[in-house]
Amino acid sequence: MARSILVAGATGNTGQSAVETLSHLLNSKPSSSGYKIIALTRSKDGATAQRLAKLPLVQLEEKSWVEITPEWLQEKNVERAFIAPHLQTNQFAEESTFHLALLHANVKYVVRISTAHPAVRPDSKSYYQRTHWAIEARLSSPEFEKLQWTSLQPNAFGPTYLYSAAQFVKNFRSTGKQDTLSLMAPKDVPVPIIHPPEIGVVAAHLLAEENTSKHNKAKYILNGPEGVTGQQIVQMVEQAIGTSVENVICKDMSSVDSLLEGLQNESPNVISSLRYALEASWEGKPSGSTSPEILDLGVIKHTPAEMFNSLIN
Repeated sequence: MARSILVAGATGNTGQSAVETLSHLLNSKPSSSGYKIIALTRSKDGATAQRLAKLPLVQLEEKSWVEITPEWLQEKNVERAFIAPHLQTNQFAEESTFHLALLHANVKYVVRISTAHPAVRPDSKSYYQRTHWAIEARLSSPEFEKLQWTSLQPNAFGPTYLYSAAQFVKNFRSTGKQDTLSLMAPKDVPVPIIHPPEIGVVAAHLLAEENTSKHNKAKYILNGPEGVTGQQIVQMVEQAIGTSVENVICKDMSSVDSLLEGLQNESPNVISSLRYALEASWEGKPSGSTSPEILDLGVIKHTPAEMFNSLIN
């Protein structure tokens, strides 16, 4: 049976590029022959899933990653895996169960997406940042020695960071009127936001490595090619609408309130800690330089301006 590389969340904002890049890399490397890519999706009928299914070596599987068992992994002969965990408050329970299944199925290597380097701490105010620290600490334990792993610690995702600015432009173009421009960004502190698909490309390169041991237990920092301040985002908006922005609020996390309204069966005290998710960036805590191993791949290229233009055009 062909060896498999599992991509959980294959139709997501990082999973798509992981599948596409893996397909290209494995199909072009004689040393990688014998691998197939299992792309997990909640629905095979979606346009993205159907497009991925046409790629070389890709096999779609309609399954949620939280339901994966050691027996299923062994049946599919999975040797390597990629996981981009969700932001729900049960992340630790579900992701740790996923890694436990990998361990007991003798999967050799997993690449996971963590969060921005300065926030992966046991004392972070935001719950999901503590969760990433706990997952990495668990994977580092002697009990998980047989499962090689790499955590990718990306900075803020560009489309999320720039979303309110893009919506401001679209609304102005539609109505000719301005609301208040609310930004997550601090006014003067540059944050090197990153293009999510490039994270998937990085993951694919690691998963396609013939020898993954050199990446074992690595926590790689992923920053975009340049930082952007709140003031620079305002300037991009003004250039797009052809006039000055009248009212701006920086460091605005009010979007968390709307998120709270749409969630049920979640602890308000826990989920509301998302308000603190960007505190490290606001305080100017350095995220560190992008890890050399990632820079050497030469795949992180999208600037904040390019990401912003793709959102408004």
